[in-house]
Amino acid sequence: MTRNYFGTDGIRGTVGQAPITPDFMLRLGHAVGRVLRTTTPGRPRVLIGKDTRVSGYMIEAALEAGFASAGVDVWLTGPLPTPGVAYLTRALRQDLGVVISASHNPFADNGIKFFSAAGQKLPDAWEIEVERVLAEPPVWVDSASLGKARRLGDARGRYIEFCKSCFGSELSLRGLKLVIDAAHGAAYHVAPDVFHELGAEVISIGVSPDGFNINAGVGATAPAALVAAVKEHGADYGIALDGDADRLQFVDRDGRLFNGDELLYLMVADRLNHGLAVPGAVGTLMTNMAVELALKARDVDFVRAKVGDRYVLEELIARGWQLGGEGSGHLLALDKHTTGDGIVSALLILQAICRSGRSMAEQLQDVNLFPQTLINVRLQPGQDWKSNARLAQEQAEVTSELGNRGRVLIRASGTEPLLRVMVEASDAAVAKQSAERLAEAIRA
Repeated sequence: MTRNYFGTDGIRGTVGQAPITPDFMLRLGHAVGRVLRTTTPGRPRVLIGKDTRVSGYMIEAALEAGFASAGVDVWLTGPLPTPGVAYLTRALRQDLGVVISASHNPFADNGIKFFSAAGQKLPDAWEIEVERVLAEPPVWVDSASLGKARRLGDARGRYIEFCKSCFGSELSLRGLKLVIDAAHGAAYHVAPDVFHELGAEVISIGVSPDGFNINAGVGATAPAALVAAVKEHGADYGIALDGDADRLQFVDRDGRLFNGDELLYLMVADRLNHGLAVPGAVGTLMTNMAVELALKARDVDFVRAKVGDRYVLEELIARGWQLGGEGSGHLLALDKHTTGDGIVSALLILQAICRSGRSMAEQLQDVNLFPQTLINVRLQPGQDWKSNARLAQEQAEVTSELGNRGRVLIRASGTEPLLRVMVEASDAAVAKQSAERLAEAIRA
């Protein structure tokens, strides 16, 4: 069965357009509740958190009604980062965690993410089962079996303490001035307190949500605001989160922006430098080749998963490894948390800085990212790019010419009729010319 609603990271879309409508959300809560009832002994319990979008109120109410109609109890946290919901789902022995968020998208969008009782993203098979039940008529429980709802008043404080526990107990952030950009999102009342309570001097931006300004000109998807604030306040570092705080961007006092690939390398290097074994790390098809080569130079295996933090997680679990991530700033440290967490990842980077006494730039001086050229080529209706003989020949030739100094990635977009052509090479001109050759082969 193919999935009609679930994408690479839950269900997402524009509010008021299917499926992000109150009637669908009621049906979704009911269908998920029915699936839970078949696998959970006793009455299931579900934790629901959300970001700061105005549409969160509507969706929360509809989901709550849907779960109650299936005989499932609901606990409501109010605004809380996605990884905070994952943590509390596990810590409070809930049967499912639900996040109402469209992550880095603008306020007009919203969506739903789910976490298992263990605080992990759920597999494709679970999503397919939910869609199967969605296609069936509802099965309402009787009045005596309806679910109840309660509000969890201390969710924020519980999650703050969890984040702090992931930072070395022998370390302090005293002496560091940090700019924290919460994107007017779910971490607005969490992230500044975490870093302040660990000793840092904190300047906060993006902490005044009004329901409409999430990710608007601030946060991980708009790092220029962070760069400007770091320079204005003479801060040592800047940390920007996205709307649901599961990814981050890092900036140093010189305004240099560090992407997720570089942050993953720092997390690995910190452990190696302190005598801890790191058998391997997981990136994605888009991870910069320079990071792969730098890790292998330190005898750390590197594996590429499909794009999407859920696929990085699946690969880590399958191999029994702990560290992985994406260039976008989704980072995983499975010995600290079960899912990507922007605040926890930032603390691990700051821990590497504190323990080494060296800046991020100094620790990354031997990791020179390869230039990348990405070209999106629109596909014509019915165009079969996989059988394009000219493209296959050009790709083989470019791959041979690059050798171990670059690579080629061609993949179809999951949301648009586009073919994404990416060439990475140690020489920027070579990357550009090679990508244009491949793009022309597709167009021809």
